[in-house]
Amino acid sequence: MIPEDLRYTSEHEWVASDGSGPVRVGITHFAQDALGDIVYVQLPDEGTEVQAGDSIGEIESTKSVSELYAPLAGTIVARNATLADEPELINAEPYAAGWLVEIAPADPASVDALLDAAGYRALTES
Repeated sequence: MIPEDLRYTSEHEWVASDGSGPVRVGITHFAQDALGDIVYVQLPDEGTEVQAGDSIGEIESTKSVSELYAPLAGTIVARNATLADEPELINAEPYAAGWLVEIAPADPASVDALLDAAGYRALTES
């Protein structure tokens, strides 16, 4: 289950962009499945400036703690506050209600440099 309309990172994050404005970021079905039951999420504050590859938080599951990474440079403009009380939404709806943050990209074209669905599928099947 890899939505065709999203972009992806090799760290198993997805990016949804409408081509203008902020992008929405979450972790993929593959990632949430590997993590198991998610019990806690730490997200950056709104207004935080990030560079591509920066650690921007953590996801804790019953199995492990994993870092979250910024898929691109920009400013955090929103965080999914619902996850503080319902982190399991990431397991239930990784591409919908389980989104993590929204980033206003420093360079909107940087979204195009991320993996497309076919590239991400190849990564997860290798």
